[in-house]
Amino acid sequence: MALGALIATGQAPLGWWGLALVALSGLTFVIARERSVARAVWLGWLAGAGQFGAAMFWIVDPFMVDPGRDGWMAPFALLFMAFGMALFWALAAGIGAALGRGLPSRALGFALGLAATDLLRTYVFTGFPWALVGHIWVGTWPAQADIFLGPVGLSLMTTLAAALPFAVPRGRGILLSALLLGMAGGFGLWRLDQPVPPRPQPITVRLVQPDAEQALKWRPDMQRVFFDRQLRYTAAPGKDGRRPDLIVWPETSAPFLLNNPGIGLQMIAAAAQGVPVALGIQRVSGRRAYNSLAVLDTRGDVEDVYDKHHLVPFGEYMPLGDFLGKYFGITAFAAQQGNGYSPGPGAAVLALGRLGHVLPLICYEAVFPQDIRAAPSRPDWMLQVTNDGWFGNLAGPYQHLAQARLRAIEEGVPLLRAANTGVSGVIDAKGRLLKTLPLNSKGYLDVTVPGSLPAPPYARWGDGPVLGLLLAGLAAVAIGARRRGGPAA
Repeated sequence: MALGALIATGQAPLGWWGLALVALSGLTFVIARERSVARAVWLGWLAGAGQFGAAMFWIVDPFMVDPGRDGWMAPFALLFMAFGMALFWALAAGIGAALGRGLPSRALGFALGLAATDLLRTYVFTGFPWALVGHIWVGTWPAQADIFLGPVGLSLMTTLAAALPFAVPRGRGILLSALLLGMAGGFGLWRLDQPVPPRPQPITVRLVQPDAEQALKWRPDMQRVFFDRQLRYTAAPGKDGRRPDLIVWPETSAPFLLNNPGIGLQMIAAAAQGVPVALGIQRVSGRRAYNSLAVLDTRGDVEDVYDKHHLVPFGEYMPLGDFLGKYFGITAFAAQQGNGYSPGPGAAVLALGRLGHVLPLICYEAVFPQDIRAAPSRPDWMLQVTNDGWFGNLAGPYQHLAQARLRAIEEGVPLLRAANTGVSGVIDAKGRLLKTLPLNSKGYLDVTVPGSLPAPPYARWGDGPVLGLLLAGLAAVAIGARRRGGPAA
């Protein structure tokens, strides 16, 4: 568990990738030396609990928004999440122990298994690719290798680097590990040194960050305070008196429904002074509710609407809620009865005239590279609106931001981010943070949208190649171990 917790230090906001890599190498040795599959599984489970408990302790923060009502659930949520997610690491340890014969093959088996379970975790049960092993490289030179095999490819690179010292004898494994990471770092340094061409037609976007604390956000006496604050930032003069080309408000930033706005949309349009506004807002259609992004034209009329389609289980909807309502009459969790959000039809690219083609992402959707690849066309840039106030003030918001940086690298297009409590900012097509508003601060940023790059290999291939590598590697470990024969040693 201690080694797992040390591995978690590689995640944002610490980013101690060196310590994480050493700890992962130590864990690989501890698990690979075990001859018993059952004991390896047990050790993998404990290590995973340490990793996920340390990396995702912020999971308690949503329960502390109303501690008198929900606080008692916080420790149970943390334990359930940590030991539940750790089952994937237990599976990886079991794979290594079952396939391998001897320390070298078991070390490689665990390395491949750990990357394979990161891939599995990206998709199974709608997916939850948070705190992947490869995320320790965000913000470093090796992160640029993300353009080839995506985040799971970064995980595979990391687990192999940790295992090679034990898989290849007489010090050659250490040299191979250094060579692997050195090549990734050298490529990243070279790539970051190459210029990104500017957009043919420059555009400026204003990102509004009201800093509405989640515990206060929906209080009747505070809703108007935050709404007026956003109106002031919207109306503020730009640099040299120039107005931006688009103004963006974060997720669920309007204190009214899109289908029942009163004079709210007109107030926003008046403050925008002829500039279109994209804002996070809730809407209701029949008995269904949606978490949406609406684009208002210069008159305040709704020009485009995007409904979030990848919802947070247990946060925005209850799994099987509609099934329970339809067949058992239990409607308390049924989205079709308005008890939870309903998903939108899928990823969309909005054609916004001179602003270009924009892929909207609402909060959690930015952690799923497969959803971005499912968009009907390649965007010019991505726009994420989010309410990270749910994630607390420590690790959660920074880990969410780190994943957005990987999406920009993988797609080769910039990503702009408007977050309720931060961090708002602009990320270029190589994942670099160009300009930000800090966490728990209020204000606005006027940013120039950076240029795009040609679609990287991962944007075209997805996770197919890394899946092939993992299957081939696991098969090679199993075949090699069987050929050597003899008892596990």
